[in-house]
Amino acid sequence: MGTPLRLIETEAIWEADATCRTEGVPTGLFFSEDLGDIARAKAICAGCPVLAPCLESALERREPWGVWGGQLFLNGKMLATKRRRGRPPKNPRPEDQLPMVPIPAHLVELATA
Repeated sequence: MGTPLRLIETEAIWEADATCRTEGVPTGLFFSEDLGDIARAKAICAGCPVLAPCLESALERREPWGVWGGQLFLNGKMLATKRRRGRPPKNPRPEDQLPMVPIPAHLVELATA
């Protein structure tokens, strides 16, 4: 079963306004394993005018990984947090703290399903 045509047409409309689509924004930030890159990607999303439709679309597609709509996805699910590999430090490093981008109210239920 393919993607519904309505979803494809709707995405084409909002994607043109996405901040990540502007010149000079490296796509690799949104699919990196590096916490610094993930933090930069989330910060770009936080100010994006199409954050809500991007997140909604990613949830509907069960996006396998990356930063979408300001949220980090892995294996089709949103991650609340991510940490470095290995044993966690006794004192958390400030540079490891990812920015919190709020989930739009109308998507909270879909995001937790």
